[in-house]
Amino acid sequence: MSTPLLRIVVTDANVLINLMHVSRLGLLAQIPNYEFVVPDHVREEITLPEQRTTLDAAVTAGWLKLEVIDDLAAITVFTELITHIGRGEAACIAIAAQKGWLIASDEKKRFLREAEARVGVGHVITTVDVFVLAINAGLLTVEEADADKVTLEGRRFKVSFASFRELVK
Repeated sequence: MSTPLLRIVVTDANVLINLMHVSRLGLLAQIPNYEFVVPDHVREEITLPEQRTTLDAAVTAGWLKLEVIDDLAAITVFTELITHIGRGEAACIAIAAQKGWLIASDEKKRFLREAEARVGVGHVITTVDVFVLAINAGLLTVEEADADKVTLEGRRFKVSFASFRELVK
C-alpha cells in the first residue's frame, strides 16, 4: 500500500477569513493529506486584531506554517504580479509556481488567469473546496457546512448551489 500524496496549499487571505468567520480555521489542520501554508504577505493582509490573533495562534501551534518568498525566481514573479494584483495573491502565485503547490483562494478574474497560467489549471481550490474536503473526510456534516454557508452568505460570500449535498460524494 502506498502512502497518499501530501498536497501543500498556499492559502490566500479570503479563504482564511471565511474560515475564521465560521470558526472553522482548524479544519486546515485536520484535512488528511493536505498541509496549508500562509505567505507572510497574506498574514500582513489579516489586519483585524482578533483574526490576526487566531492566525498567529495557528502558526504558533505549528499546524499552519508561514512561508517567506526567498527564492530569486519567486521574487521576480512576485514583483511582476504586484503591478496588477494584490500582494497576498501575488505571493500565493509566486510560491505555488516555484514549488509546484496548490493555491487556496476565492479570487477570480485576473488572479485566476495568472494562477492558471503560472501554476496550472486545476491548481486553485476555494473555500467551498475546503468545506467539501472536510465533509468527505468526515470532519464536518453537510448540515454543519450548510449552516456555515448561510453565515458566510450573510458576509457577502455567495455561492451558486443550495446545499453542500450537491457537491459531496
